[in-house]
Amino acid sequence: MTNPRSPARLHDLSGSVCVVTGAAAGIGFATARLLGLHGATVAIIDVREKEMREAVDVLQAENLAVRGWVGDVSEEKTVETIVEGISAEIGVIDVLVNNAGVGCHILPETLEVADWRRVLDVNLTSTFLMSRAVARRLMKARRGGRIVNVSSIAASAALGRGNMCYSVAKAGVNQMTRELAVEWAGAGIRVNAVQPCQVRTPSFVGFVETPEGQELLARMLRGIPLGRLAEADDIAAAIHFLVSEASSMITGVMLPVDGGNLSLNAGGTPR
Repeated sequence: MTNPRSPARLHDLSGSVCVVTGAAAGIGFATARLLGLHGATVAIIDVREKEMREAVDVLQAENLAVRGWVGDVSEEKTVETIVEGISAEIGVIDVLVNNAGVGCHILPETLEVADWRRVLDVNLTSTFLMSRAVARRLMKARRGGRIVNVSSIAASAALGRGNMCYSVAKAGVNQMTRELAVEWAGAGIRVNAVQPCQVRTPSFVGFVETPEGQELLARMLRGIPLGRLAEADDIAAAIHFLVSEASSMITGVMLPVDGGNLSLNAGGTPR
């Protein structure tokens, strides 16, 4: 019998049921694809039905075991319904990637309470609801699991430019990661987070083609010692590591995937 901890199997996810939220595009899509390529059965969740179905079609065309669900994971009843459906149709969820999120670019003095609540609900409350729903079923099944939360460098350093609400939400994600890692370690559930820098998504690429975007991009790159934006695949690879047996002794960690951004002092200068 092959040892599941053998070097050849450290990154293998065969037999695992993985759930990725906000997976119709970007980091979520790249993550779902990579987990599927390593043998997992993947359930993707997104609030955008058309985009979700298109993502499923693309991944299934690559012969990956992928199913899709539509729903707003910041709503408690929706989360319970979806998680119950996935568990009944595919099996107990082994891996959860909390990727659903929304940005906010409103100056603090003009920020409305409705915007504040929306950003916290989508970025922070959804992470709690999904994690709780999955952990309850893992504990009932008496089996361990892995949860990875997609945070941001904004959780550890202020960005300015009207990002206050988003940064606060992601800081909450970091602290939730630590608390859940401690609370659920005895049940064999590992909880970690990744902290990406700016990711080169299609929408971001479109923005940087403008004069304002070019100026902002240059400023961002000055703060990233590796000299480039992250790709969605960079983040997916870090998530895959954290949900695999290769990281079996790691929990409660916030892993920057930022090209050295958080290591660079504001007054520092990359050579």
